[in-house]
Amino acid sequence: MLYIKSKSFEYGWEWIVKVWVLLGLSTVIVGYAHATQSVMITVTKGFGLSLYASDLGDIKQMALGDNGTLFVGSQKNGTIYALVDNDQDGQVDKRYVVAKGLENPDALAFYKGDLYVSEEDRIIKYEEIEERLRRPSRAKEVYTNLPELEKRYTRAMRFGPDGRLYIALGMPCNVCEAPAPYGSILAINVQTGASEQVALGVRSVTGFDWEPGTNQMWFADLGRNWMGDNLPADEINRLDVKGAHFGFPYIHASDVKEPAYDKPTNLKITPPVFELPAHVAPTGLHFYQGKQFPERYQQQLFLAENGSWNRSSKVGYQIVMLTLDHSQPKTTISDRETVVSFLDGEFPVARPFDLLTAPDGAIYISDDLKGNVYRLFYKVADQTQESTDE
Repeated sequence: MLYIKSKSFEYGWEWIVKVWVLLGLSTVIVGYAHATQSVMITVTKGFGLSLYASDLGDIKQMALGDNGTLFVGSQKNGTIYALVDNDQDGQVDKRYVVAKGLENPDALAFYKGDLYVSEEDRIIKYEEIEERLRRPSRAKEVYTNLPELEKRYTRAMRFGPDGRLYIALGMPCNVCEAPAPYGSILAINVQTGASEQVALGVRSVTGFDWEPGTNQMWFADLGRNWMGDNLPADEINRLDVKGAHFGFPYIHASDVKEPAYDKPTNLKITPPVFELPAHVAPTGLHFYQGKQFPERYQQQLFLAENGSWNRSSKVGYQIVMLTLDHSQPKTTISDRETVVSFLDGEFPVARPFDLLTAPDGAIYISDDLKGNVYRLFYKVADQTQESTDE
């Protein structure tokens, strides 16, 4: 039995996480000191879940530095944090405030020593950030042509294999025809400022990554709301042709027509590679490239499902693995299995948002509900029993 102690975030309670290795599943029981009932996080057998950091606000995307520093941004309070685990024991030892008072710094990317942050209508960077955590340098503008954050939508950024900075710009609505570059994924040359739209017709993309070996981009897209509990499906897409259109707002999922808008006659639409249940809200998408997990998990596609709000009963709130099938000329997805569930009945313990492989091969999971970062790790046989005498 493993006990992990930390402080609660919303109410100041001390909470205790207890891990039991059960037949078929591991269950994490989160008990609150002054609560009358515990809540459960369910973890697939062989894995463990620990609290890496807490009290970070509504953190969204994460970025990992070359030296192992984990950067997270809180959208509401406008703060960027740097988290450092000096003794590599799986818990943060030091946290630094890189910046505060920013406008919605929810999208982060790290490249060649610099931290890139999207803020309102621009992208800024903090140079040599891991060498200057105590006193970060003044941010420099690298791109200033982003559309303003009309209403609420979330962005995501990541550097691609070609060295360009890719940023997903969602639609500022549930369903609408918004001007470019809303509803697209941009590729930006941060040296020259040149940009192009590599994907069109997307609604809300906050998770994308490149398939190992092929360097093809995969991304998750959230379907529209208010079409019922089971329509339309959320999507997993693959970018095979630069400039492809993925259907929004005319076609949702593979074949659900939008009643408010007619598809232009000559518009060619790329259907999703895989359909997820409606309203699971896939936000973080990540190819696992670590070596800690068993072979069947390696280089597979992990997905954070942030969870439903526009549904009569809750779905999502979990980390799933999408098993890739390489038997076809182009990779497909053959299976979807839950690795971690943060949903206890109708009670969400967390809302996982983003995923990253840690330097030791674990996976970091950001939680925009409680402001936590979790660490998903695989336990070797002699680590399944832990002393509780501390």
